[in-house]
Amino acid sequence: MKLITAIIQPDKLDEVRTALIKAEITRITVSRCTGHGQAQGGLDAGDLYRGQTVMPNLLPKVRIDIACNDPFVDITVNAILKAAKHGGGEIGDGKIFITHLEECIRIRTEERGGKAI
Repeated sequence: MKLITAIIQPDKLDEVRTALIKAEITRITVSRCTGHGQAQGGLDAGDLYRGQTVMPNLLPKVRIDIACNDPFVDITVNAILKAAKHGGGEIGDGKIFITHLEECIRIRTEERGGKAI
């Protein structure tokens, strides 16, 4: 089992979702987040706002988490790669992380492992 985490541009969410559904990947979690890559912003000191240091150069992003069984990893990654790119690929299109998923448990039925995904 693997956990695929993709950080993409917000305007590509609908395209990525559509591509995943076409690839029969329907169980996803989507979160709004902020950040920047190496070429997207420097390491400013930040401003102080209400007692917190705020980094003004953080950009809106979307995080997609997909838990899948090993045979679906390449299918999932390829769907994201094709749908998340702007044109031939631009700075800020995002990243995909694949991590080993030690265990998955469905709360309702208490199923474990690949069956729970």
